[in-house]
Parts: sequence; C-alpha cells; structure tokens
Amino acid sequence: MVVKLRLARLGCRNRPFYRVMAADSRSPRDGKHIEVLGYYNPLPGQDGGKRMGLNFERVKYWLSVGAQPSDPVQRLLFRAGLLPPPPMVAMGRKGGPRDTRSVDPLSGRILMPEQPTKTSNEAVDI
Repeated sequence: MVVKLRLARLGCRNRPFYRVMAADSRSPRDGKHIEVLGYYNPLPGQDGGKRMGLNFERVKYWLSVGAQPSDPVQRLLFRAGLLPPPPMVAMGRKGGPRDTRSVDPLSGRILMPEQPTKTSNEAVDI
C-alpha cells in the first residue's frame, strides 16, 4: 500500500476548503483516508491571509515512513518549513532561463537583494 499525503476538498461551490489527509493512493480524492493531518483554507480571511493548520508531529511521522506528498501538499509543507523548496520554485517561466533570485518561503515572493550603501569612511578615487 502506497500512502500519499494529499488534499481532500470540502466546502461548497466557489468556497473551497481542504483537509490534508494521509490516504492510500488507490482511494478517491474525497474517499477513504487513514488520518486527517490538518487543513488549508485558500480563501483570504479578514486579515487578508490564507489559513493553514498542520499537525507537524504526524506529518513528520508519515514522511519518515515513506508517504509521498502530492504537489499542492508539497508546496504547503514547504511554506510550513518541513520540506525543501520544490524544484519549480527556482524556475522563472516554463522553458525560460533559470531564476537565481532568492524566494521568500512564506509568501513565495522574490526577495530583492539589499543595495550596498556608501559610507563616509570609504576612500574615493578621483
């Protein structure tokens, strides 16, 4: 039995809500599962942020025994700090050159490097 960590969709139309599940890979998306590991609400709340809650101990356990996370769950675990960044985060555009700029792990935005400022102690050549 191959165990996958994946999302099960709940909620109504246009208002999705997901649960992070450990499930057999042969079971349907919203079908039988082994354990509920957390939740993810992609709709922004009143504070403007997306809500996510995970049971870190159980997620670490399932990863240690060989469970494979799906792509969306892998991105969620990356944002939570449990996994290294997925390989597509470093790509700028499909088929384009690789982007070497650093990415903020929580927001996914590109971090701008700080520009060095000149201090008054530096010698100026004329």
